[in-house]
Amino acid sequence: MPVARPEPQEPRVIAHVDMDCFYVQVEQRRNPELRGQPTAVVQYNDWKGGGLIAVSYEARKFGVKRSMRGDEAKMVCPSINLVQVPVARDKADLNFYRSAGSEVVAILSTKGKCERASIDEVYLDLTDAAKEMLLESPPELSELIFEEATKSNILGLPFVIFVLHDLIVVSLQFDMNVTNRASYVQDVSNREDSVRAWLCRADADYQDKLLSCGAIIVAQLRVKVLEETQFTCSAGIAHNKMLAKLVSGMHKPAQQTVVPSSAVQDFLVSLPIKKMKQLGGKLGSSLQDDLGVNTVGDLLSFTEDKLQEYYGVNTGTWLWKIARGISGEEVEDRLLPKSHGCGKTFPGPKALKNNASVKTWLDRLCEELSERIQSDLNQNKRIAQTLTLYARACKKNKSDSIKKFPSKSCPLRYGTVKIQEDAMKLFESGLHDFLGFQNTKWSITSLSVSASKIFDIPIGTSSILRYIKGPNSTVSPANLDCSSLPEDPSLGNKLYIAPNHEEHCEPSLSEKEDYGNNSNLAKQCQIKEEKKVSKKLTEVKIILGPESSSEPNKAEEHKAAQYVDRNKFNTAGSNSASSSTWMFNVEDIDPAVVEELPPEIQREIHGWIRPPKQSSSKTRGSTISSYFQPAKRSG
Repeated sequence: MPVARPEPQEPRVIAHVDMDCFYVQVEQRRNPELRGQPTAVVQYNDWKGGGLIAVSYEARKFGVKRSMRGDEAKMVCPSINLVQVPVARDKADLNFYRSAGSEVVAILSTKGKCERASIDEVYLDLTDAAKEMLLESPPELSELIFEEATKSNILGLPFVIFVLHDLIVVSLQFDMNVTNRASYVQDVSNREDSVRAWLCRADADYQDKLLSCGAIIVAQLRVKVLEETQFTCSAGIAHNKMLAKLVSGMHKPAQQTVVPSSAVQDFLVSLPIKKMKQLGGKLGSSLQDDLGVNTVGDLLSFTEDKLQEYYGVNTGTWLWKIARGISGEEVEDRLLPKSHGCGKTFPGPKALKNNASVKTWLDRLCEELSERIQSDLNQNKRIAQTLTLYARACKKNKSDSIKKFPSKSCPLRYGTVKIQEDAMKLFESGLHDFLGFQNTKWSITSLSVSASKIFDIPIGTSSILRYIKGPNSTVSPANLDCSSLPEDPSLGNKLYIAPNHEEHCEPSLSEKEDYGNNSNLAKQCQIKEEKKVSKKLTEVKIILGPESSSEPNKAEEHKAAQYVDRNKFNTAGSNSASSSTWMFNVEDIDPAVVEELPPEIQREIHGWIRPPKQSSSKTRGSTISSYFQPAKRSG
């Protein structure tokens, strides 16, 4: 349920930029011969010519709608050009359009906080840029106003003039539903003069002055997008996201609409309640059925307490505020998507009816998802944490067909095979919940997987070896040459590496004074420190012996622990008497876990746990001394 958010302390300038029939524009840029021609882009689906996902304005004049199939569109407009989206893995591949959308985002993000809402729409917070313009070059003091800005549509501004039955009528911008437009005449010169006068008002309040600056900035951005990408876009400029979104599509294509605070109530009063964001579903239907609310104006008749009584404190307050055009939702500074998703529908006879067919399609969807999240990791250093499966299904037993297929989630493991395995397990779990104890036939009409909870890799994250060797050490376990170690028969073939984060056991003042008299203090301090470190770090055990041996004593040697002492490779030259010895067991490392790490860390770990073999001129058992334990060195 929606929740009211705190209102900002100062007025904001928010824009919602929406590309004009974007998929068609992308195809027209790729094939300029389509410009000016009735065109539609169809999904990959040969049933009745495929579903339309974008329709050009030239085709709309013939009555072509996005809800039509390709065959129906041809009947309405025989000259229409139907362009099919690219295909990969037997489904639509939208990467070409995503890349084109990124071109637009790169331009729009230069002027303020930018939130990419979808492939073809963006929110902008232009408050800081508008304040800077108002301070340095306010519109009322400018001799020239950016021409495109004078073509803005200002809600509540009486400048639209049309002739109807020989009567000159002045209309407000938010009331353009004239029944007879045959004799409509618009004085463009007067219109632009009116807008220019509104933008340059010296007596305007601070909020309207900020909106004026915002309108100029958005006009400049739209022109820049057209020049650099050949795409047109429309925009809404208001004091919050909700209003900007509502008006961005009012005057398409290639136009922008501004909502001054003084025009908000008149604009909302006749707006159908289902047009409001988050009211197009069950909540909007409840308002209509339970309270008789059909327009936003109807909602104004209810007090905040009454709405809270029906829908709870949070949602009730939210409804009361949106009816008055109040919204505290902020623009998130996000140029990249919040999630990645891949889906496919299976209408009619194409429905999936067994686990094998479901697995085939899940594998394809997961393969695409894996590529996208891996690309996101490599290019943007972001990691997704949750895998979710969605499906639409129906049973042969129609009496219980209303029950929905539950969505299922689990932690996301990187790697195509892992994602495929987990997705299939999620489907089986969802199918079990969907069917219950019924042994009946089922069919899947829609299937999708998504990766969400995507976070940036924290700044400063680096190789796992940073936590094992000293920060200034140049010795890497991957290329460590054991022949360079000092020979010590009591130590054998041991590696010494310093942990990066450790707590040192420092003796007390009295202990320092008595240090020379009490040789056990050093040992006690070492034991204390080893206990502390053992709580924090996993045991390390590096096997550097031969890979195989036929002699029992050699096998025992292969299993021997090779200890890691931080003092031997301390480049800082520490003379601390304490020693932090810790280890891990190579056999305990799960290869599947290593495979989920970034490639550079995988290579480093593999080189570490599988160091090059060391040649030895000695043969165990060749002398009698090899059968005796070396003498222990005194402290």
